[in-house]
Amino acid sequence: MNDPIADTTGSPAMRATRVIDLNCDLGESFGAWTMGADCDVMPFITSANVACGFHAGDPDTMRRTVALAVASGVAIGAHVSLPDLVGFGRREMRISADEAHAMTLYQIGALDAFVRSSGRRLQHVKPHGALYNMAARDATLADAVAGAVRDFDSALVLVGLAGSELPRAGERAGLVVSHEAFSDRRYETGGALTPRREADAVIEDVDAAVAQALSIAIHGVAQTRNGGTLALHADTLCVHGDRTDAARFARRLRAALDAAGVIVRAERGR
Repeated sequence: MNDPIADTTGSPAMRATRVIDLNCDLGESFGAWTMGADCDVMPFITSANVACGFHAGDPDTMRRTVALAVASGVAIGAHVSLPDLVGFGRREMRISADEAHAMTLYQIGALDAFVRSSGRRLQHVKPHGALYNMAARDATLADAVAGAVRDFDSALVLVGLAGSELPRAGERAGLVVSHEAFSDRRYETGGALTPRREADAVIEDVDAAVAQALSIAIHGVAQTRNGGTLALHADTLCVHGDRTDAARFARRLRAALDAAGVIVRAERGR
């Protein structure tokens, strides 16, 4: 759990130290199709969420991304998804709890083979796209995902939308959980992410996205789409690897966090 903030109004030197993880969704290329700038982003993050082949990624991409994370000293997590390569895992599907459990377990196991063969240990699991949002609001589905993580390895960290059903399910399953916030996504009043179908769902301006990240990391506050404020405790901040300016954004964000006195390091499991 992150340390509390003693003074959120003073200069960085006057604030109590905060600790936060900086994660990024990587390994999302597939076959001849390339997405992201993984090599350029990796130096600035502390955790890599590696696609496991359901929404993106393939065996060779998984192998190469794990090797890159190992060489960079970055914690490795399984980025599990609905089986939707065409829709990049962003289209909701009607699935049962048993199906959610099985597909989560399957993908964790696939990535773990590459992680183990590299001499490292899998650190966390984070659902992707539609599965992430569905599990954020559906307790039954969240319990199925959390149960699969626990059944594979109860020492893994489960990453989910801050304050949502998914981290609550992780706690019920006895897992270490990491509440996630987003630097470059807008929030609705209740704490849900603004759906991507809305034109302003993504904060494209780098300065604005960095400012939101600092507000969340230091003050525990994000602005909602309608101009209100949202109290938001976060253990980890996400950098989207599919941004066209992902490397520049990651570099700017890491520099801003460092300058503000925020300690950036991976969330630790058991």
